[in-house]
Amino acid sequence: MSHPGRAEATTAASPARKPSDDEIDVYGLTHPGKVRAVNQDSFLVASLRKRMDVHLTSLPEIGQLKLDDDRLAFLAMIADGVGGGAKGEVASRVALEQITQYVTQSVRSYYGADARADSFIEVLEAAAMQTHAQVLQRADQDPALKGMATTLTVFIGVWPWVYVLQVGDSRYYVYREGELHRITRDQTMAQELVDQGVLTRTDAFNSRLANVLSSAIGGSQTAPVVTRLQSDWRNIHLLCSDGLTKHVSDERIRERLAAMTSAKQVCEALLQDALDDGGSDNVTIIVGRAVRKDQGGQ
Repeated sequence: MSHPGRAEATTAASPARKPSDDEIDVYGLTHPGKVRAVNQDSFLVASLRKRMDVHLTSLPEIGQLKLDDDRLAFLAMIADGVGGGAKGEVASRVALEQITQYVTQSVRSYYGADARADSFIEVLEAAAMQTHAQVLQRADQDPALKGMATTLTVFIGVWPWVYVLQVGDSRYYVYREGELHRITRDQTMAQELVDQGVLTRTDAFNSRLANVLSSAIGGSQTAPVVTRLQSDWRNIHLLCSDGLTKHVSDERIRERLAAMTSAKQVCEALLQDALDDGGSDNVTIIVGRAVRKDQGGQ
């Protein structure tokens, strides 16, 4: 797709079926770290469904009917608030509340239209901009919240596709068959200078500009990027705030995911790695994967 705020990565053949609910292994956690008094991170993991609730019926065998309770989409989101005092905490919470509302209101996009169409990506871009406007409005209404902002990284699985909405420097990774791929790009001033060839990656990591966002929900600039990838049973998905990546290298993340026994186990192990290295920031991690229960083909 030729669009400055969009990227696309696909694999070969599309899997024939999506994982059932009991084949999804997902876990998320957040921790204030060892230095910060307030946790400004927020996260959410949820399923969107088109459900039929039967209230009254004359049918005697209602349990044998196939009710439409299919999972339409799977969501995972992280927001890392910035701003002094409680500002960041409020910004991250408001961002997740608003983006959840907009995505849910647009649920028709999951089953009433082709999820591969540009219109679906435009829904996500619009949701980010509406969320940005809501955070700004909330700050205008309360002088104590002036200057609050937040990152926003949203994973939406609409089988057989995955959409990732990115604003800021929280990250989304995919691990598959021994390789770790960072899908998102940090929207920081340091990364901008790396892209321009002014700084090396090492210099950027050590620069104070590594903590200065070039794009944020509620910030002076916001530039949402939507990436589309094809779903794959072999993928392990990881979302995290920069409280993890400040202390844990991509190689260590890869090693942890390669050896994981469950989503809960690997989230707790990565959190401990971040704390052992100093835990200078809030840490939020979500890991999800599909685990086949049958032995047959897809």
